[in-house]
Amino acid sequence: MNSTDNPTPINRALRPVGLPARPLNELCAGLDVTLSPGALQALVGDVELDSRAAGPGTLYIALPGTRTHGARFAAQAVAHGAVAVLTDPVGAGLVSGEKLPLAVAPDPRHAMAVIAARLFGHPAREMLMIGLTGTNGKTTTAFLVEAALAAAGHRVGTIGTIGFRLGGQPLPSARTTITTPESSDLHALFAVMRQGGADAVVMEASSVALAQKRVDGLRFDIAAFTNLGRDHLDFHKTQEAYFEAKATLFTAAMCRQAVINTDDPWGRILAGRAGRAGRPPFVSTGFDPARNYRVLAWRPTPGGGEHIEMDAAGRPLSFDIALPGRYNVANAATCVAILDRAGIDLDAALPGLARAQVPGRMQHVDLGPQAPRVYVDFAHTPQAVESALAALPGRRIVVLGAGGDRDRAKREPMGRVAAEHADVVIVTDDNPRSEDPAAIRAQVLAGAQGHRGVQVLDGQDRQHALELALAMAQPGDALAVLGKGHEKTQEIEGVLHPFDDVAVITQLWGRMHPESKGH
Repeated sequence: MNSTDNPTPINRALRPVGLPARPLNELCAGLDVTLSPGALQALVGDVELDSRAAGPGTLYIALPGTRTHGARFAAQAVAHGAVAVLTDPVGAGLVSGEKLPLAVAPDPRHAMAVIAARLFGHPAREMLMIGLTGTNGKTTTAFLVEAALAAAGHRVGTIGTIGFRLGGQPLPSARTTITTPESSDLHALFAVMRQGGADAVVMEASSVALAQKRVDGLRFDIAAFTNLGRDHLDFHKTQEAYFEAKATLFTAAMCRQAVINTDDPWGRILAGRAGRAGRPPFVSTGFDPARNYRVLAWRPTPGGGEHIEMDAAGRPLSFDIALPGRYNVANAATCVAILDRAGIDLDAALPGLARAQVPGRMQHVDLGPQAPRVYVDFAHTPQAVESALAALPGRRIVVLGAGGDRDRAKREPMGRVAAEHADVVIVTDDNPRSEDPAAIRAQVLAGAQGHRGVQVLDGQDRQHALELALAMAQPGDALAVLGKGHEKTQEIEGVLHPFDDVAVITQLWGRMHPESKGH
């Protein structure tokens, strides 16, 4: 059901229209923020982290970065029209001689989030807010929930790894998308979605975003935990710190209800904490008979998805999803629990799951009846590689690599897991970024080699590896192309080169089998 009869047109800056500027001292009320005399009466109409995007009425946020401090660009932001600069004490020291209108906070990220929520009118309070976190399954579960809510008559905004969507359509954006935007952009995006008629938002909350307080100022109606594997240790350093970042979403201050996959050992720890604290109230999902929302049985459908039978808190359910594999069945169970706890009519919502397609998530690339079954997936952790390959029947060929400038310790385990679950492993380049691609491949190859009966090859560059895999694959084989999923580019030495796995696979197959065109 659309909550706005005449949605406001969307602008590419993803900023709401028609909202009044607010005095900075009013926006900072109750926060640990010290305002200089020049900032007290500043009228703020926008919040920006990028000094180049600052304009008249902007509050520029100057945060410490990995290479430099944003305060070094404060004068530039003010020259562009920024009315004040929010920073930390270190940043204030860096601009002490410039007499800029300052707002100084010991925790500027938290202050930014609260200020943005206030400035844009707390739009999240007017919509059903669903937050998803976990190593794997966030994007798929988000698309499943979006499809189900839409089937039940809701207009849904979606925020995550694949980008921003409203009403099932991509939102035009001039901004670079990351899984969870900075709070200055996030609350503005909520306002844009609200003005565009949304009455529900489904968003992914990454561990980095939670650690950086990007979702501060929000309270989700429902927060869901999918699982926890190895990832982002380049940022968090330890698995325990990675978990603790995820766990911040599951406090009474951050969510009203929780849905937790307690088949996952970290999920059981999370549920134990919530149980001991008595809040937030939570339900469990999984395959174990003790779960509140449990999968009873599932079987493949002719179209390549799964038919699922569930016990949903005592109610028997039977429905289809368009995605294959046990792990997508687990994602569907999480989706059902979210919908039910949100009070959504399941009879109206569940038919939407059969139509939910997720770009780059076990995406079937149809090459014709005499071709192998080819799937493109975003799997880039050992756990995700195992789940993707376990979903495939027949002889399995896998093409995979590991990203550069990221957690190096997961590379050998990715290769090992691939060799344990495939017949042919072709190691290639993912996004090498600033690293030597051959050195990354060598680490993945080291994990894959030495498994009896498994052919392991260095596929070198990605196009060559795909060509090699397609030449080897026979009808009835399953070819999994892992790592990049929905991405349309490949990052090498700071340059983004066009590269779309689905498009390249289709082009290569057409060149190798011209008789298959227009199958």
